[in-house]
Amino acid sequence: MDRPLWQRRQLLYAGLGLAGASAAIAYGLGTRRSPVTTSADSGTESVIANDRPSAAPAPSGDPMPELRGISQWLNSEPLTIASLKGSVVLLQFWTFGCINCQRTLPSLVGWHRRYADQGLKIIGVHTPEFAYERDVNNIQRALAQSNITYPVPLDNDFQTWRAYSNRYWPHLFLADRDGFLRYDHIGEGAYDTTEQTIQALLG
Repeated sequence: MDRPLWQRRQLLYAGLGLAGASAAIAYGLGTRRSPVTTSADSGTESVIANDRPSAAPAPSGDPMPELRGISQWLNSEPLTIASLKGSVVLLQFWTFGCINCQRTLPSLVGWHRRYADQGLKIIGVHTPEFAYERDVNNIQRALAQSNITYPVPLDNDFQTWRAYSNRYWPHLFLADRDGFLRYDHIGEGAYDTTEQTIQALLG
């Protein structure tokens, strides 16, 4: 069940102690991703979910918002929504320290390997929660550890996050070859449904 931020922190501090929790956050250690969190950079409450119902379709016909405020691209030259036309696009918001995000990565890597040649383009929008997740060297190590070779734009200022009205890590969106959103899913799970939707959009 999703909990408000203050409840999350009470539970965390009760278990670890205020000093231990502060150290864990500073160094990226320990279990820190429970269902609800707030990022000062995003300006909005952010929910990390792995227990929500399987995928829900995005409003049909909504065009993909542009990728805004990207500070750096990894594994790719800069891309735009216009340059992605003709591809089925899977765009996921994630951050490498999020355990829920980490559990989704093998599926994304597998889809990239299976479907890139058929026209699937995966974009892993990395939007950090904590300071150490902004460090490009840390991000590059995470990409190597997870065998991620698809494009990863760094959304350190949350501009693309806000363009998609996003509040969740991880959250994926699927768009058809014309650039219209057809499906989204929050959190872990629904891998079969997501893959079936990829296949249907690839046609």
